Amino acid sequence: MNYKANKSGFVFTKHIPQDQSPFEKLFDVFQELITHTAGDFDEAMDWLQQLDEEYKLTTEDYTLEDFVEDLKKKGYLREEVKPDGKNGLAITEKTERALRKKALEQIFGKLRKSGAGNHKTKFTGRGDEQAGEFRNYRFGDSLEQISMTESLKNAQINHGIGEFTLSENDLVVEETMYKTQMSTVLMIDISHSMILYGEDRITPAKKVAMALSEFIATRYPKDSLDILVFGNDAWPIKLKDLPYLKVGPYHTNTVAGLQLAMDMLRRKKNTNKQIFMITDGKPSCIQLPDGRYYKNSMGLDPYIVEKCYSMAAQARKLHIPITTFMIAEDPYLMQFVEHFTAANKGKAFYTGLRGLGEMIFSDYETNRTKRIR
Repeated sequence: MNYKANKSGFVFTKHIPQDQSPFEKLFDVFQELITHTAGDFDEAMDWLQQLDEEYKLTTEDYTLEDFVEDLKKKGYLREEVKPDGKNGLAITEKTERALRKKALEQIFGKLRKSGAGNHKTKFTGRGDEQAGEFRNYRFGDSLEQISMTESLKNAQINHGIGEFTLSENDLVVEETMYKTQMSTVLMIDISHSMILYGEDRITPAKKVAMALSEFIATRYPKDSLDILVFGNDAWPIKLKDLPYLKVGPYHTNTVAGLQLAMDMLRRKKNTNKQIFMITDGKPSCIQLPDGRYYKNSMGLDPYIVEKCYSMAAQARKLHIPITTFMIAEDPYLMQFVEHFTAANKGKAFYTGLRGLGEMIFSDYETNRTKRIR
């Protein structure tokens, strides 16, 4: 519904969707395809052409060639030399930003950009955000904390209106909340199982990472988000790398991912730290002290599992809670995650792909309302 104000209130009318230009309609589809193809422009355009043939997305007045020309004019494409030496087209940083924004709108809703936000704690005192609670003035309180409206009201009640007097006993102070900052590491499983069984699990994981990064950058700019991927090994990736992220022929070295995540968080000065881990499979790989890899995809290997529990306990000692988002429902894997979560005193969500983003958003918002000690 749409509404507009008049002198007597609001008049509600039927919502009329805003018309999209031919470019905007195609660009929406293009963004989905370029994310799915890990940034491969040629493959995305092949898919777009097939969709156009089936669903008639273009017209004689606006063709796919026109669309590509507009992408170049608007700065979404650039010329590049392909590995085979031929010239081609690739997406630009402007497209990468557009993908993050679209992911945010899809998963978290159209959130308005706010000012420099931070995380509230449960402790009141001389802070920076009004808590809506009042108390009597105490020596040492700053003048900025005094609520003049409440103080004047007290003065009128205590002394009357005839001879107005404002004393120290009339002053009222509004409590404020301390603001904190949050450092988050997002771990994304890129083992081969993320594309097995006819289900694309890596694309939703990428969208979640892009949306979360955009959400933090626009709403909580003082917070930090680091992203790492883990397969046989673990390594950090940059924000701009997300659209190009692919699954590899890897096992799942959860221990390496946790080690890297904790190393990243040790360097952060913030008190509040957390790890979000998106995974769909069991830990199946670990690097031995001599550098060799020990791998076992059959069931849950006791040696690998115990190393995971040890890492969870170590993170707990460092006051780093781990929230696991498990994209699987196998009973024995759920049991492993339950033991892992208990060792860390963290949280676990057993979720399908559809609700993944909403759950991560909700958990991030929940964590920012309390101080992790």
